[in-house]
Amino acid sequence: MDLHSSLREIKGVGEKTEQLFQKIGVYTLGDILLHFPRTYQEYPQPEDPDEENIGQIVAVCGSLRTPAIFRRGKRMDITLASLFCKNQVVECVWFHMPYIAKQLQVGQPYIFYGRLLKEKQGYKMEQPAIFTPEKYLTLRDSLQPIYSLTKGMTQQMVRKLTLAACDSLADYSEENLPDFVEQREGFPSYMQAIRQVHFPMHFEALAEGRRRLVYQEFFYFILHSRILEAGTTGIENPWHFTETALTDETIQKLPYTLTKGQMDTLSQIRSDLQGPYVSQRLIQGDVGSGKTIVAFLAMLDVVASGYQAAIMAPTEVLAMQHAAGFREMCADYGLPYQVVCLTGSMTASQKKKAYEIIATRPQIFVVGTHALIQEKVDYLNLALVVTDEQHRFGVKQRESLSKKGMTPHMLVMSATPIPRTLAMILYGNMQISAIHELPADRIPIKTCVIKEDLRQKAYEMIGRELAGGHQAYIICPLVEASEQTEAENVTDYVERIRPIFGAQVSIAALHGKMPPKEKNAIMQAFAEGKTQILVSTTVVEVGVNVPNATLIMIEDANRFGLAQLHQLRGRVGRGKWQSYCILMDKSKEKKKTDRLEVMHKSNDGFFIAQEDLRLRGPGDFFGIRQSGELGFRLADIIGDADLLQKASQDVADFLKEDESLENYPAIRKNLSSFASDNNMIL
Repeated sequence: MDLHSSLREIKGVGEKTEQLFQKIGVYTLGDILLHFPRTYQEYPQPEDPDEENIGQIVAVCGSLRTPAIFRRGKRMDITLASLFCKNQVVECVWFHMPYIAKQLQVGQPYIFYGRLLKEKQGYKMEQPAIFTPEKYLTLRDSLQPIYSLTKGMTQQMVRKLTLAACDSLADYSEENLPDFVEQREGFPSYMQAIRQVHFPMHFEALAEGRRRLVYQEFFYFILHSRILEAGTTGIENPWHFTETALTDETIQKLPYTLTKGQMDTLSQIRSDLQGPYVSQRLIQGDVGSGKTIVAFLAMLDVVASGYQAAIMAPTEVLAMQHAAGFREMCADYGLPYQVVCLTGSMTASQKKKAYEIIATRPQIFVVGTHALIQEKVDYLNLALVVTDEQHRFGVKQRESLSKKGMTPHMLVMSATPIPRTLAMILYGNMQISAIHELPADRIPIKTCVIKEDLRQKAYEMIGRELAGGHQAYIICPLVEASEQTEAENVTDYVERIRPIFGAQVSIAALHGKMPPKEKNAIMQAFAEGKTQILVSTTVVEVGVNVPNATLIMIEDANRFGLAQLHQLRGRVGRGKWQSYCILMDKSKEKKKTDRLEVMHKSNDGFFIAQEDLRLRGPGDFFGIRQSGELGFRLADIIGDADLLQKASQDVADFLKEDESLENYPAIRKNLSSFASDNNMIL
């Protein structure tokens, strides 16, 4: 067997199991190896139930004095048992698990693992896992991988298949890093690193395996970028931009004054557009710094000069919002130009009309999603493309456009506060602009960090904002140590809070497992004010601009990186009203609270990123990883900055030694695979 072998070649994998894994993008043995744990379960020391542990995942040790009871109901079958832990009793309930009643023996010691809840005067656990003390002791000695699942999957199923794949490929020996790197770093082999990340015997093994795979991601990413860049630098500028008066008039008509950072960035873009070569520029700006208006003004320069300019958004809802905003500005400021929107969900006739306009009319604004670079789209004279960093729109998408005979200037907008030295590595030969100031009329978001005992106060605050005609976000992470899917977690949360806010409040759930059309409809309803509370996972991080949303509450905030929390907080504070961010701190550890206190003290994304790096400890590889910048599977550009810088220098040395990769056929083969499917770890 090899990395491309089908899952069906593993003993015991049938058609049904294969189809389940295909739902999460796993088709081959190589795919299952790259379906990494989203976190790890480290089983805690068993302890007695305590008021301080309410709402926490705990392990409690005890025994039954009376047999467990199974009850068959009309709607749900339940199993009930009373676990006696010294002088405390924990009432336990399991749904649709009748075998539990026979499994539990009176007088035998057990360890129940799950979330401790308060019920009346006692304690309760729902669906706790059951272990013998001996079995639990073995689990305490290792880290248990926790994977993202889809309906019908279990953690045990993924672990078993992943272990089988590792065993089947144990003899895989094709090394995919240069010899001098392997020797200098002392990395484990590729397969050894894979096994250490999936099934670490201890934290040191996990760190060692992850380090190799992170370096490898960076190495191939930078190698691919540098080779592409070599063919795209020094392209003569075929465009002539001369008309800036209309843009200057528009700036004067704006209802606000642009910041110095915005004006400087626009000046730098104009210099690029009028330069001798086709340019690429990264615009770094904190959440709410006004990057979009700068992009619009740069596009206006281009359109007024007789050309087409396009902006590509990461979601359809955001693309439609950009289009509506651009049309409104064209109408308000007397700009005689058409705005064309193109997204994947448009009807065939709508797309046909958009294609025709794009192919025949100069001087238009084009707004859309990745649909903008599909084969059917033929531009008449596309001179500027603006995009969000999520698409890594740069050399790769420029290659797609150049195949159509186009060489537009490129602007990449980034709200991720990446230090300049790292940005220069990631974005290659792009010029970099930074907008540090926030607009003068932007009201700072008030942030508080609270514990579980103030939850009711938080809900009351949400209620007050709703009563004032505003809207709120509630962000949920995945449930730790649970078989639940992302969808079930959010949906369950919605059902729990409906009685709190009442039937008159409209609440919707949003998560990444939904079909795109359903996600778009939910986000659109929230943007239009039809939904008052949106309960979501982090898919709203790059969501639409909803000025009426004035409060965001983030559950289990400890599980997010600070940069990601800052991005989420930026979903509010976009209107003229005071906005708020509530961070729910469920940790007991002081260091995690210190991290959240940074959010409490500062709204500066660049400062927050620096503090995030400073406060990280060796256990922060997973759980607080940032938002997946540039599509890396494991790597974190802030936390792994040392490896990023090493990989950058190594790629430069490697290409000097062997520019054609002639002496490294395995690396050349893997690089080709990278280019075709963009798998980050090869």
